[in-house]
Amino acid sequence: MNGRAVHLDLDPRESLLDVLRERLVLCGTKKGCDQGHCGACTIHVGGRRVLACLTPAVQADGQEITTIEGVAGEGGALHPLQRAFIEHDALQCGYCTPGQIMSGLACIAEGNAGDEETVREYMSGNVCRCGAYVGIVAAVRQYALQAGA
Repeated sequence: MNGRAVHLDLDPRESLLDVLRERLVLCGTKKGCDQGHCGACTIHVGGRRVLACLTPAVQADGQEITTIEGVAGEGGALHPLQRAFIEHDALQCGYCTPGQIMSGLACIAEGNAGDEETVREYMSGNVCRCGAYVGIVAAVRQYALQAGA
């Protein structure tokens, strides 16, 4: 979990989202719709983006899990994509931001940040009720260009 080994006894009915928020007190990953529609709970499991609300926690056994808390650098320094979100006003209320950032990182890693239209398509599973999409796409594109993706 974010670079640390975590061992838990899990109930097979527990979602990964509930384990993160309620048992590990990693509350950066948000519970939005709890049905896989909004993307607020997006994290990375085994290097792939997943919706934590739909993922049984037992399914993540033995896999590397990264949440928004694991994105920051040494000493809590903001990740370049987090800084780009600030620079482009890619957030308003901030509720969707952790999921947007996790999806943005995956979008770039998957090679799907070549142009604005492709970013929009691959980020379409993440809903922003405030409508900060222009800034979100700009932030993902900026970091993709900086990262050479």
